[in-house]
This record gives sequence, structure tokens and C-alpha cells, in this order.
Amino acid sequence: MPDSQRARALRKKSTWAEKLMWRWLRDRKFGSYRFRRQHPLGGYNLDFFCEEARLAVELDGSGHGFPLRQAHDVERDKYLTTLGIKTLRFWNHQLKREQQFVRDIIFRTLEERAPRLEPGADE
Repeated sequence: MPDSQRARALRKKSTWAEKLMWRWLRDRKFGSYRFRRQHPLGGYNLDFFCEEARLAVELDGSGHGFPLRQAHDVERDKYLTTLGIKTLRFWNHQLKREQQFVRDIIFRTLEERAPRLEPGADE
């Protein structure tokens, strides 16, 4: 299946955690940064990706706790690092219990990697 078709299929089968995260990130609601969801890149699909900040946000369910899946995630993150992409990973249960913490980490990382000027800061 071509990458774009796989990405489309994954978007249609979003988990509750992906739906919640997408509500935060879509339409530049999150500090006006633009995110894509299920963005295909090098044989992988990134849950959420901000090109401007070169930031991937991944949400991991219980399946990511198994050794083979963890090894796959490590290889994927190494590959993304070679492209200058930082990956933030959050467990689904963490998203449910610590929403503000997760939001703060994402926003802080965005600001570190692609800072936005405050209105009037260049005057």
C-alpha cells in the first residue's frame, strides 16, 4: 500500500488519544504551529509532525511496551534524528492523566526548535 493510502487509513482509525491530541494541534491552534497527522516519511508514519520545528509527537499504547516494538521505535527514532527531527513520545495513559504536562512539554519543545516572535517584539 502506498504511503499516502496507509496514512489515510490510519487517520480513519484514530485512537482516542490521537483524536484528543489532534483536537489540540489541528488548524494551528497550538501556538499557531502547523501539524500534520499520520505524516508519511521514509517508510514510517509519524503520528503528528511539525515541519517548521522538525518535531514528531508519538502516542504509544500498550503495544509499544513489547521488546520488538520498542526496538522498532528506537530504530525509527534514530532514523528521524539523522533527518534533524526530534521525537517526543507519550504513553496514552499519560495523555489521559497529565494533559497539561504533555501540552507544556510539546509547546516548550516547539518554542526551543522554532521560536515565535511576540507581536511587536521586532519594534
